[in-house]
Amino acid sequence: MEGPNAHDDEVAELLALVRRLAWADTGELRCEEPGHPDGHVCLPAPAGEVAFDALRRALVARYGRARSLAGDGYADPTATVLTGLPLLTPFGDRLVAMRGWAHGDRWIGLGAVRRSGGTPPVPVLVVAEGRSPEDELPEGSTWLGGIVAVTGRDLAAPRHPVDWADVEARLGTALPVDYRQLAEVFGEGAFDDHLRLYVPGSDARGFDLVGNALRSGAWAREHGAGPWEPYGVHPAPGGLLQWGGTERADAFHWLTEGDDPERWPVVVHAGDTASWARFDGTVTAFLHAVLTDRHHPFSLARHIDGHWFTSYGEPGLTG
Repeated sequence: MEGPNAHDDEVAELLALVRRLAWADTGELRCEEPGHPDGHVCLPAPAGEVAFDALRRALVARYGRARSLAGDGYADPTATVLTGLPLLTPFGDRLVAMRGWAHGDRWIGLGAVRRSGGTPPVPVLVVAEGRSPEDELPEGSTWLGGIVAVTGRDLAAPRHPVDWADVEARLGTALPVDYRQLAEVFGEGAFDDHLRLYVPGSDARGFDLVGNALRSGAWAREHGAGPWEPYGVHPAPGGLLQWGGTERADAFHWLTEGDDPERWPVVVHAGDTASWARFDGTVTAFLHAVLTDRHHPFSLARHIDGHWFTSYGEPGLTG
């Protein structure tokens, strides 16, 4: 009987090949499969169930959670170049299943296709060309538009309505317009499964913008603002109001100084060093830089080439 590590060498070789092809500087991709168009390469996916699952888990570990593009023989009809269509195009109605990972301006896919003659589906591993999300950012677009483009967020998806009058009454302050738009477009979830966005009404304790602010303020009034020093905590004048955080325990806040929320800077508590950093600019400008600037102190672009937003409570957007 084959042990759990019997296919390690095969998986490692395929991962190395995928990594090489997934970089844009490898040139144009041309598939050798008869009838397949240019713009992708089909690779020899492992046929055994154990090896196939080992490759899937290895791809998740390397490239993060995949986007579900096809299942049970039905492909996502809304897929675009920015959301994985290049992985579907070569296979037409033979496609049975496909999951995709964005990597820079290329796509990596793992799935199954039907063969002729009614034989069982066969696995397929593919690397396909795409377009960089930044190419979709129109001149003069907002920072929010840039974030939408970078993550491939579908603007036709349902919005997440918020009663901002009630939220701001409970907080005792207005909130920046760009954050309110960001929360309605993206809702509850995380960028790259790492940077969590706090929104009003989150079902998860600790990630509701209002609930978290009220608990933090109450704790600071009772015990002092020690964990937040040298800053205070909202509703103290100029206090911190948290709008996000990461898996590394980085905490993102507004510094609520002044009467104009549009001028609030972003202040970050770095979880790994317990230090503070200030960024003058809006939440959306900060997030866009995190997703696109490899030199930003809290950059995700330095570690991940393709970005996504996982919407908690919205099955089917990612998988």
